Amino acid sequence: MRSRWSYVYFAFYLLLGVVLLFLNNDLSKAVITLMNVIIVLVPLIGTIFGVMYYYNSQEFTELLLAQPIKRSSIFLGQYLGVALSLSMSLILGLGIPFVFYGLFESSAIWDFSLLLITGTFLTLIFTALAFNIALSNENKIKGFGYAILLWLFLAVIYDGLFLMTLILFEDYPLDKVSLIGTMLNPIDLSRTLILLKLDISALLGYTGAVFKQFFGTSFGLIVSFVMLTIWVVMPVLRIVFKSKKKDF
Repeated sequence: MRSRWSYVYFAFYLLLGVVLLFLNNDLSKAVITLMNVIIVLVPLIGTIFGVMYYYNSQEFTELLLAQPIKRSSIFLGQYLGVALSLSMSLILGLGIPFVFYGLFESSAIWDFSLLLITGTFLTLIFTALAFNIALSNENKIKGFGYAILLWLFLAVIYDGLFLMTLILFEDYPLDKVSLIGTMLNPIDLSRTLILLKLDISALLGYTGAVFKQFFGTSFGLIVSFVMLTIWVVMPVLRIVFKSKKKDF
């Protein structure tokens, strides 16, 4: 939390919130604009911060490993330190201007809450994935390269491949495939959850109707959050496993 980058991140979101509310008098419209920014930017910043922090604190980590401290405590502590400080910057940075603008009296409070929850999930997921990449690669350039490639794949390339698959096999019933495909990507899953909460799924056509039928229900929402939780837990477990096996 004492890292100046956390304050830069906080200031960026604070400024973004103030500017959006200044330009948009409608809270709901501001939430839609924020969704587009958060879905892309939060995973990127989580990935870069995670990798950067790990590599910068390598010597200090080696010093800690010489002490009678459990390895899992050291690496989970580092991961939670980065992930939680980024999450706090996001929540406070966006929360403060919206609260002052009268969020609690607005109907957009639930949409905004979901936006912050999915943003926090994405921060936890991508910071954990970044730590995994850094733990697996001693070479900094390689680690940064893989981290950016991972973000690029999940944020951009995955959607392109998914869309091509749906077009190529459009003659077949792809309802379940599209649901599974969406769940296998945390960015897509977060985007779908927010879009359906904003009730603009009509713009998505037939696929929107299918998604609304599943994600729009309480069961669908629970399954989505379970999937996002799995996306957090699996990389974190690998951090613990990898740190125990790794030779420093």
